Amino acid sequence: MEKRLIQVEERVPVKLLVPLSVQHMFAMFGASVLVPFMFGINPAVVLLMNGVGTLLFILITKGKAPAYLGSSFAFLSPALLVIDKFGYQYALGGFVVLGVCGMIVALIIKKCGTNWIDIVLPTAAMGPVVALIGLELAGNAADTAGLLAEEVDPRNVAVFLITLGVAVFGQILFRGFLSVIPILIAIIAGYISAAVLGILDFSAVREASFFALPNFQTPRFNVEAVLTILPALLLVTSEHIGHQIVTGKIVGRDLLKDPGLHRSLFADFFSTTLSGLVGSVPTTTYGENIGVMAVTKVYSVQVIGGAAVLSICCSFLGKLAALINTIPGPVIGGISFLLYGMIGTSGLRMLVDGQVDYGKSRNLTLTSVVFVVGLSGIALHLGNVELTGMVLACVVAMILSLIFYVLDRLKLTNDQEE
Repeated sequence: MEKRLIQVEERVPVKLLVPLSVQHMFAMFGASVLVPFMFGINPAVVLLMNGVGTLLFILITKGKAPAYLGSSFAFLSPALLVIDKFGYQYALGGFVVLGVCGMIVALIIKKCGTNWIDIVLPTAAMGPVVALIGLELAGNAADTAGLLAEEVDPRNVAVFLITLGVAVFGQILFRGFLSVIPILIAIIAGYISAAVLGILDFSAVREASFFALPNFQTPRFNVEAVLTILPALLLVTSEHIGHQIVTGKIVGRDLLKDPGLHRSLFADFFSTTLSGLVGSVPTTTYGENIGVMAVTKVYSVQVIGGAAVLSICCSFLGKLAALINTIPGPVIGGISFLLYGMIGTSGLRMLVDGQVDYGKSRNLTLTSVVFVVGLSGIALHLGNVELTGMVLACVVAMILSLIFYVLDRLKLTNDQEE
C-alpha cells in the first residue's frame, strides 16, 4: 500500500504535526548551527532568525511554497575575509546590503516574469543543475559521517550504517504512522547506537544554562566589506531558483508561477536582511528539508511552520539546543546520504518527465557540460567570491543556453523544428 501524500495546504493532526516538525528540525539543525560556529558567534540568534525567517517566508509566499530557511553556506568565504579584516559587525552590514539588493532583483523579476528561465535554463540544463544540488554534497555527507578521515573509526561506520539502513529500509517496510517519519526514526536509531558505542559527548549539555537570551548585534557598514560580500548574490539567486524548481517537481506544482519566483526570492532575501540587522547569518532554502519532503511525501507548510516554531524555542532553551547538538556526525551523515541522493534523483526525474530528446546534439551537449563542470571541482574567482559546483555549472548552462537561443534566432543551428 502506497503511503498517503499530504499536500502543501493540508492541515496535519497534532499527533502527526509534532513528530513531523521535529523530523524537519533535526534535518536542518546540524548544518544550520555549523555556520555560526565557523563565524565565531552563538548559534542561539541563528536558530531564532532561521525560525522567524521561515515563518515570514511562509507568510510572504501565501503558504504555497514549502521551504525551510537555514543558515547559508554561500557567504562563508567572503564573510570570513570580512570578519578577519573588519570584524563580524561589518559582515552583518554586507549581509544587509546583499539582502536589499536581492529584494530589488525579486521586484525586477516580478516586472519581467519568469519566461526567461525557459530560455536560459531549458530542461536539458536545469535537470543536471538540480541534480548537482544533491550530488555535489555527497562528499560533505561522507565527511560529516567521518568516513573520509585518514583513520576511520569503526564505531562511526557502524552508526552510519545503522542510521542509513533504518532510513533506507524504513521507506519500504514502515506502515501507517511510522511510514511518514522514517527520517526521525533513523535519527533516533542512530543516536541510540552512538550512545551504546560510547561516541556521545554531553559536556556541552551539562555546561549549558536552561534559559538563554540570543546575543543580538547591530550591523556596521564599510564599502570594501559590502563589495566583498555582494557577489554572493549570484550564488544565492541561482541556488534559490534550483531549489524552487526541484521542490515544485516534488510537490507537483510550478512554484515559479504560483506563488511566483518573485515572492519566494523576495522572502528569502527579506529574511537575510532581517537576520543581518539583528546579528544573525544569511538564510537560504535548505536542501536537507527538500529531501525530507521527497522521502516522506509530506509537503504541508504547517509542518514546516512547526519546525520553525521549534527552532525559535530552541534559541531560548540552552540545554535543549545543546542536547540536539550532541547528535553525532555519523548520524547526520547517514541521513544526508539519503536526502542528498533524493535531490539528485529529482533532477534526473526532470529529464525523464520533460522527455528530453538526446538525439539532439544541443541537449546532449548541455547536460554533459553541466555535469562535468559541476563535478570537476574547477572554480571561477570573482573578487573574493568563488563560483564552483552547482552554481558555476548553472552560470555555464545559462551562457551556453543563451548562445544556443541567439543562434536559433539567426537560423544557424541544424536541429530546429521545421
